[in-house]
Amino acid sequence: MKRAHLAAVAAISITAALSANSAQAEDLTLCWASWDPANALVELSKDFEAQSGHKMSFEFVPWPNFADRMLNELNSGGQLCDLMIGDSQWIGGAAENGWYVKLNDFFDANGIKMDDFIDATVTGYAEWPKNTPNYWALPAFGDVVGWTYRKDWFERPEIQTAFKEKYGRDLAVPKTFAELKDIAEFFQKREIDGKTVYGASIYTERGSEGITMGAMDVLYSFGFKYENPDKPYDMEGYVNGPGAVAGLEYYKALYDCCVAPGTSNTYMSEGIDAFKSGQVALQMNFAFTWPGFETDMDVGRGKTGYFANPAGPDGDQFAQLGGQGISVVAASTKQDAALEYIKWFAQPDVQAKWWSMGGFSCLKAVTLAPDFPQSQPYAQTFLDSMAIVKDFWAEPSYATLLQDTQKRFHDYVVAGQGTAQEALDGLVADWTETFEDEGKL
Repeated sequence: MKRAHLAAVAAISITAALSANSAQAEDLTLCWASWDPANALVELSKDFEAQSGHKMSFEFVPWPNFADRMLNELNSGGQLCDLMIGDSQWIGGAAENGWYVKLNDFFDANGIKMDDFIDATVTGYAEWPKNTPNYWALPAFGDVVGWTYRKDWFERPEIQTAFKEKYGRDLAVPKTFAELKDIAEFFQKREIDGKTVYGASIYTERGSEGITMGAMDVLYSFGFKYENPDKPYDMEGYVNGPGAVAGLEYYKALYDCCVAPGTSNTYMSEGIDAFKSGQVALQMNFAFTWPGFETDMDVGRGKTGYFANPAGPDGDQFAQLGGQGISVVAASTKQDAALEYIKWFAQPDVQAKWWSMGGFSCLKAVTLAPDFPQSQPYAQTFLDSMAIVKDFWAEPSYATLLQDTQKRFHDYVVAGQGTAQEALDGLVADWTETFEDEGKL
């Protein structure tokens, strides 16, 4: 990000924004997942330490264990975390169980406006109930499932010629899921530079949320809906309608035809490894992975391209939302200092620096700036993807709903048990039972 632009987006200076009369310096602990963006946040937070006098500590947990570890911490009323960057699906449970501090009054008192953040991230990361002005977090890290591809392979004349001979069209970024599958099949077991490569890396992980994030990323564009738009929790014909069935069948077909051997339980880190090692032509993964590809010795320097989720058979185009908001933990005894961090982090110049360091800012002053699309090779794809996002249930019972989805999808897609219709019918039954137990049906 250019220095001139950093100055332009700064509405107020950092020093003016921070509280000048803090009662005392505090030792704050921020909890998040263990991944590259967390390391960038450690560096960014040094500015907060220097200007506030507070000392920042961090508790980072690997993604496969993150939800269990941190939800247990919140549910037990533990005081390890003063600030929590929690997953988007947690917001309902965190609000209803009193785990997070409600931020409306704080936002109003400090001129922090949710209209200044990407709309989807406000709904996804901050609001409960959804689509109401009740805020429990500040959008912290925008993320979405998208695709990377080996741009250097696509540009080779011999590969272009072979593809056109087979499919009658140029090898290019796919506009539809049908085109994506053609490309994956074309590269499957093709020899490139003396090495056998494969078509695509997609999510299949069973233990946490992987296959749900991957399959939903496809199902949305085929017509899947969580519920009747006019009748909450009415799922029959929406979760298991013809479009949803076709989408799940597609996901299984892509798994059956076009992944590398031994990829029956893969998620984010396995996808990164497969792409960096030159194993696959296409890779499904969250946007947070993109900065790392740009700096990689093997797939960086123009070898990697990026594209948003393609369209389904009827032209619908959606993508699975990822990302998180930052919240003040209600059990913390250092809430005032934690709120200072929120105030500092919300500033335009801090958000601009966050983007430049590999953090995915949700602030419109950053993402809608004229020079943003040119700021990184993946910036435009990030904007395009964030404009089409949908998210999984954010209900307090989301963990149970997610476990049901993981089992139904993995049993069908990977284990080959039953049909897509049976898997989705079973999912409707699972979710109906949960909502009945909660008195919502």
